Amino acid sequence: MFIFLRERDESMNQTRNGCERLRAKQMDADAAAALIAPGSTVGLSGFTGSGYPKAVPLALARRIEQETTAGNPFRVRVWTGASTGPELDGALAKANGIEFRLPYNSDPIARERINRGEMEYFDMHLSQVAPMAWQGFLGPLDTAVVEVSAILPDGSLVPSSSVGNNKTWLDRARQVIIEVNRWQSESLAGMHDIYYGTALPPNRVPIPLVRPEDRIGEPYFRCDPSKVVAVVETEAPDRNLPFAAPDAVAAAIAGHLLEFLRHEVKRGRLPESLLPLQSGVGNVANAVLSGLLDGPFHDLAAYTEVIQDGMLDLLAAGRLRVASATAFSLSPDAAARLNADMARYRDKLILRPQEISNHPELIRRLGCIAMNGLIEADIYGNVNSTHVMGSRIQNGIGGSGDFARNAYVSIFMTPSTAKGGAISAIVPQASHVDHITQDVQVIVTEQGLADLRGLSPKQRARVIIDNCAHPDYRPALDDYFRRAREHSYGQQSPSLPGEALSWHQRFMDTGSMRG
Repeated sequence: MFIFLRERDESMNQTRNGCERLRAKQMDADAAAALIAPGSTVGLSGFTGSGYPKAVPLALARRIEQETTAGNPFRVRVWTGASTGPELDGALAKANGIEFRLPYNSDPIARERINRGEMEYFDMHLSQVAPMAWQGFLGPLDTAVVEVSAILPDGSLVPSSSVGNNKTWLDRARQVIIEVNRWQSESLAGMHDIYYGTALPPNRVPIPLVRPEDRIGEPYFRCDPSKVVAVVETEAPDRNLPFAAPDAVAAAIAGHLLEFLRHEVKRGRLPESLLPLQSGVGNVANAVLSGLLDGPFHDLAAYTEVIQDGMLDLLAAGRLRVASATAFSLSPDAAARLNADMARYRDKLILRPQEISNHPELIRRLGCIAMNGLIEADIYGNVNSTHVMGSRIQNGIGGSGDFARNAYVSIFMTPSTAKGGAISAIVPQASHVDHITQDVQVIVTEQGLADLRGLSPKQRARVIIDNCAHPDYRPALDDYFRRAREHSYGQQSPSLPGEALSWHQRFMDTGSMRG
């Protein structure tokens, strides 16, 4: 198969469209974008800046700007796998072309429109998107725009660097536009595991995956060629952002967490090879993965959403035997390294639909160790991972809820302060709650680690303040907790609601929680 694709590249002016029927539908991005109707719902590929269409969304944004200038503005409803890139969310948001967005956004232009009330945003658990689309709760899907790395002679599609909800978009959409991206490595072929066994109740059956390395599906997407209305060829990189080198804070968080894992192994609560790892996106999470390179753990496995730089390093070092995810989230250097050596990694990496990578039952059965970030945690262990000051959306809940509630161990990590120390990440009462205290077992900052398992709310508060809060904020938190125990209406989770929220008001007024 790989030889065939390479020969087609040489003999057909670098095309990777091996399907004669679909070669007749090749066109430029502007012609393809013209096929998307105003007011329609569009399902686009993309997950954490990987595998999203690069040309058609830009062309659609240009068309919207031109129509708006001519007095005929229009907008579309956008569904994706998760975050995408500036050529998609950024371009369409700049053109004010997005009426409604789900399930996750990290684009700064779109974020501002959401927070100004100019764009409706439905923040969802990522595992729920495909089922809700099939159940019809989200309405009809008019057009799918999906990036692939190649089209095979029979019309099957070789996925690119993310899978996300693409299977569902291709199945549910009335019409399909395909972007074939030559930048994506040909050696991606065979890496994916597209499972077609899901169904709605009462016909739902168990998913036959019992180990992270199991393959239960097919390597390619099925797509009815009669639904394909356009094929656009591109050669453009994914939006890959560099990770900062681990600083002292990230290194300290990683150190506390690795010591905790060693302790759990010593106590017999974890096997020596740990359990399947899940890691959220970001510099701190990547620092933890990098820390595993020097740790005592071998024969590791990952069952997660995204494959980051640290996981490639663990694979290269022989510490990680397999990584299962739905997308890559790599720095530019790591993406170039992976593309150049994809064949070496292909048998150790598996990309699945996000309804499988994030499936709650699989996460619980496999016993994942979930490691995610947060914006703030309160002294009782409630976690806010999405909103600043309780009302301003930052990104979205993503898959952290899928993993946190169902993990064998649910861990949240954060520096103890933000904004140069002006904000405490540990507060009396979270201004918004995404993960309730029952779903949060461990909190880690550079100050230390709080193991909350089996503790009452008051016991949790003591452990979190003593181990996780920054010393600059411990006196104020101690004072609040003491007075809450004296004056609270109840004593199960003592609180002074008005005063707790004044911490956030104080920041809005002065830019600092100090004082």
